[in-house]
Amino acid sequence: MPLNPDDYSVLTFDCYGTLIDWADGITTALRPILRAHDVELDDEALFRHYVEFERDVEAGEYIKYREVLGRVLRRFGDRFGFTPTNVEAERFVGSVRNWPCFPDTNEALRRLDGAFRLAVVSNVDDGLFHDTARHLGVDFDDVITAEQVRTYKPALTPFETTFTRLGVPPNRLLHVAQSVYHDVNPAGRLGIDCVRVRRYGERFDPPVPQTDPVRAVPDLERLADVLLP
Repeated sequence: MPLNPDDYSVLTFDCYGTLIDWADGITTALRPILRAHDVELDDEALFRHYVEFERDVEAGEYIKYREVLGRVLRRFGDRFGFTPTNVEAERFVGSVRNWPCFPDTNEALRRLDGAFRLAVVSNVDDGLFHDTARHLGVDFDDVITAEQVRTYKPALTPFETTFTRLGVPPNRLLHVAQSVYHDVNPAGRLGIDCVRVRRYGERFDPPVPQTDPVRAVPDLERLADVLLP
């Protein structure tokens, strides 16, 4: 579907999985801990368990994302019969600061920054995002975190807070994200157009979204090409 850039004044981005290579970061941090406890999982099994544990923890009473990560690691221990050490838990949580950008992220953000207001809507803590922001090549107009709104996407509150803080109606906002579960479906429920960035194909999401994105692209470079003359 063609996108008309004049329809939008703000682009909002999911961060981890869209701007930052969440899968690479998780694998690099988690696999050595599992191996230290004689647990060997292929990528498919590792992420199947990770996604299950994270969604379950985030669906409960709000806790900060650093605690979500700690509880996810303990769930791995419960499932596979080991007890992670405090040092391992701290190392896993602290790994977020080193999760890498996708190669196209910063150049695309710099291109888009000249034409749109840019914001982030992310399931993360303020402090963890502050560490990540050092890797990102633009200053965002706003950053809405789970810590600020006390809930995690796919709840609608993070998106509703975006309307209020940026002073834009839903039809003037284009949300950019890789996750159907966390982003495409809730954005669609609020009438927000969403571009799905297919960073991982169907690896972490059901194959059919409840709400169709207005466009699917392989990366942010392609998004910039579509939106900019």
